[in-house]
Amino acid sequence: MSRFLSAVLISAGLAQTPRPAPPVRDPLRGQGYVAAKELPDGENAPPNKDGNFILGPTHRPAPEMTVQEGVPQGRIYNFVMRSSESRIYPGIARDPGTFGTSDPNDPAKLIVTTSHPAPYTRRVAVYVPRQYAAGMAAPFIVGADGPDMLLFTALDNLIARRKVPVMIAISIGNGGGDAQGSERGLEYDTMSGRYAEFVESEVLPRVEKEANVKLTRDPEGRATMGTSSGGSCALAMAWYHNEWYHRVLTYSGTFVNQQWPPNAETPHGAWGFHEDLIPNSPRKAIRMWMEVGDRDLFNPNVMRDNMHDWVEANERMAKALAAKHYHYQFVFARNAGHGDRAVKQQTLPEALEYLWRGYRK
Repeated sequence: MSRFLSAVLISAGLAQTPRPAPPVRDPLRGQGYVAAKELPDGENAPPNKDGNFILGPTHRPAPEMTVQEGVPQGRIYNFVMRSSESRIYPGIARDPGTFGTSDPNDPAKLIVTTSHPAPYTRRVAVYVPRQYAAGMAAPFIVGADGPDMLLFTALDNLIARRKVPVMIAISIGNGGGDAQGSERGLEYDTMSGRYAEFVESEVLPRVEKEANVKLTRDPEGRATMGTSSGGSCALAMAWYHNEWYHRVLTYSGTFVNQQWPPNAETPHGAWGFHEDLIPNSPRKAIRMWMEVGDRDLFNPNVMRDNMHDWVEANERMAKALAAKHYHYQFVFARNAGHGDRAVKQQTLPEALEYLWRGYRK
């Protein structure tokens, strides 16, 4: 694409402006950062402690992130879901190479004119540990943007060492695209219980049928997880349907203003979690593990609404959770970008162990 055409598209709001390089943030300098314990390089936070921790800059994979000799490996069941089968998500897409324009009357709103109905298919992968006993109502974790083989490997090793319960993992692919106007954006960035309702009514029954398992109805035995917008979706599932989910794990959570279409009840999208929802609501039965990187995303779109800094959003989340006395652990990772794979390989076993503390059948 020529520079002239790029400039025309950007000025017309039909192409995303160049994303600025994220600044490197130091949580021990400047204002606005939560008080946190800095860990020796290479160490993880203790799985039995709430609070805020700083780790890195070196990120070595935890031993549980590789296949271990003698450890039983779970079975993986795969199936496909089509938009034509869904009552809740019949499918949308945004035209390739387009984005949107900021509302001149409200920079917190993005006007998208190139989104339209479109079909999709999504993959679902179900991990069933070898230790699962047929007919047992098993605890489970639902993950976004699947399949997630890192999660399955970690569970093999953690279950074998009795660090977490014998659980099912349900890794759900998204419906395609990203951000406002896309199917993925609609599913993950919408501030409502809609995605949880989709999982409950359309995904979980298929999981039980395809993998021949029984899933617990106890919210203490149900967890959600995700990275980026999948992370904000994971929290929305537990927030809007706390009767279904009590445990949440997020990497680089998109607790920023990405919701589309706009909603007057939650005008700032997932930024509203730390802006007013958590501070102004009674404490819910949610236990949360969360991470952000020192080079995480910063204002990557045309809105310039001061609600698109992933580091600030996650720091504000930690403050809001602490003020309401939630059980949470917040990890600030040095030398880490958005959804950093190396950080996940270092921390996922500890995160899962923290997430499931206190669980009893």
